[in-house]
Amino acid sequence: MTETPRHPMTLAEVEATARAAHEGQTDKAGRPYAEHLEAVAEGVRARGGDEEQIAAAWLHDAVEDDALSEQWLEAAALSARTKDVVRAVTKRQGETPEAYAARILATPGALLVKESDLAHNADPERLARLADEATRTRLTEKYARMRALLGLARQ
Repeated sequence: MTETPRHPMTLAEVEATARAAHEGQTDKAGRPYAEHLEAVAEGVRARGGDEEQIAAAWLHDAVEDDALSEQWLEAAALSARTKDVVRAVTKRQGETPEAYAARILATPGALLVKESDLAHNADPERLARLADEATRTRLTEKYARMRALLGLARQ
């Protein structure tokens, strides 16, 4: 018996899925996590990303944060490229920043998604909402190091 082909998820369906998966989660500043997802997706769009990259932006933290499983991603009605980008930007436990950056650079379409993610994470206005200066400093240095590993110019 052959599987009936499913229509690919629309961007609206991907967005709704991501919002539902992260429901109730907040970022380090206590803001609804979906705001970060939306900012990354809009950043990808503004940087000229295509629909597959925008879909990956909505889902970029879903597997890493255990909001959705790798099994869900495997079975989802998404393009192979979107799935590859989500996997590429998903940090793995114990992975070095160098290995993480190398996987992103080796995956077509992933760098733009990670660039948008880093841009939002490192936004000074967003970082200013973090209560503690030590955390702000640590994160600023972490994001700058990843940008350097990815060959991204300073913003």
